[in-house]
Amino acid sequence: MTPLFVTWNFNPVMVAIGSFEIRWYGLMWALAFGAGLWLFDRFIKREGLSPKLLDSIFWFGALATIIGARLGHCFFYEPKYYLARPWEVFYIRDGGLASHGAAIGLLLGLWLFSRRNKIPYLWSLDRIMVPVTVGGAMVRLGNLFNSEIYGTPTDLPWGFRFVRDRDWSKAV
Repeated sequence: MTPLFVTWNFNPVMVAIGSFEIRWYGLMWALAFGAGLWLFDRFIKREGLSPKLLDSIFWFGALATIIGARLGHCFFYEPKYYLARPWEVFYIRDGGLASHGAAIGLLLGLWLFSRRNKIPYLWSLDRIMVPVTVGGAMVRLGNLFNSEIYGTPTDLPWGFRFVRDRDWSKAV
């Protein structure tokens, strides 16, 4: 029987110029926000609402998502570390974003957006679901490119073999 497993040895760096890097994970986040912006633009136009609403929800949503994702990582996973070194919360290039922190941040950001623009909160939640779903899928692809967030090692023929992860390579 021919094994069907995927040997995953994907370089997470898309472009490197000296010490400057652009990573696939960052590109996927940017694409997620871009897709969300495009989708929400269509919703705004379809409903005949002001284009200013698009800018407002984008900035409330994007900032709240990024801030929530970073704070979620720092305080859900390593609170003692970050409470002892609070300035390192801002070292986002060192890694660490949590999807559940992003969800909490987005919910708060949408609530603030809704209050500021006098729009029902449920309207905002309803309209954001498609962009969040598409964006979440893109960010999860970024996690795959980074060889992170997967289950336990397997020897099943359809599994992934994450070559770049030292913890995985020790387990197999």
